Amino acid sequence: MSETFDLQKHIEQGVEKIVADTIRATLKNPKESAFMARFAVASRKASRTRMKLEEEGLHVPGCLIASITSSCNLHCEGCYSRCTGATVDEAPSDQLETAEWLRVFREAEELGVSFILLAGGEPMIRRDVIEAAGDMPNIIFPVFTNGTFIDERCFRLLDAHRNLVPVISIEGGRETTDARRGKGIYDLVAGNMRTFCEKGLIFGASITVTTENLREVMAPGFVRGLAEQGCRLVIYVEYVPVSEDSEHLAPGAAEREVMAGAMDALRADFDDMVLLSFPGDELAMGGCMAAGREFFHINSHGGAEPCPFSPYSDVNVRDTSLKDAIRSRLFETLREEGVLQGEHEGGCVLYTRRAQVEKIAQGG
Repeated sequence: MSETFDLQKHIEQGVEKIVADTIRATLKNPKESAFMARFAVASRKASRTRMKLEEEGLHVPGCLIASITSSCNLHCEGCYSRCTGATVDEAPSDQLETAEWLRVFREAEELGVSFILLAGGEPMIRRDVIEAAGDMPNIIFPVFTNGTFIDERCFRLLDAHRNLVPVISIEGGRETTDARRGKGIYDLVAGNMRTFCEKGLIFGASITVTTENLREVMAPGFVRGLAEQGCRLVIYVEYVPVSEDSEHLAPGAAEREVMAGAMDALRADFDDMVLLSFPGDELAMGGCMAAGREFFHINSHGGAEPCPFSPYSDVNVRDTSLKDAIRSRLFETLREEGVLQGEHEGGCVLYTRRAQVEKIAQGG
């Protein structure tokens, strides 16, 4: 990884290129072209809003992660969220309601947040929240989905609201994906990708990288296959071990060096795609980007957390504004005391320092 790599600039330039390419590709579709043109204007306005707040002493990240449900229909092997109890089969009744999520989204827009990643559990279960998000065209909502709830009704929703961008989880080819996610899942999501392409809908892919699938998912041929289906965004996330038995799956120093070299080559070969790697890109940005540096996480119950892999909170958006949540003592301490910096093992610096994070969250 080049020491001069600027992640924020890469994201902004990549999004601008996707917007420009989409406008050119959809001149015969006034609805699509008009949305992309409007979002380009809205994105620049949001950036100016964040810059103004920065001058006033408030750093607002450009991105928010919202886990809109804790329910999921799959039992993926080694799932961190299930092992920590954050994801369950049937969601409890005290999750944020649609109106509460909509308030959070509106406050985020007022603060200049341009991207809100909808996660879970399986976010497509909360179609009510996704439909509400679709009515906020100034924000792009990547929806991190396992792809099993995408039906014709969903295609119509995504076609009508182009600010909703599905990001489908995949582990590699059929054998690798089905081994972790369940038999038949690869064929299901691959079919959905083909339909997205046929309908001219932008989509992305999210890949959990382990020591077992690293070379497969970072091979140019694999990425080319995604690109040919219309995929414009690929997010690589290093596996976070949930037990001693799974620690061998987490990329170590040698694997990270391979990943860094592969990312440089892929970005050169596929300059019409946005390719992100976590935490690899974070190291080039001077440390972890969680806790409000570049993003933070709101769980399905409203707790404002540093990130999904660091489920600790000292504030809840049910009780306070999003602006005050950004100023939480936990977030400020993590940023100011250097907890986010430094090398680490296990895919996530906050996970490896979870005892320290928990102590801070509890007022220690």
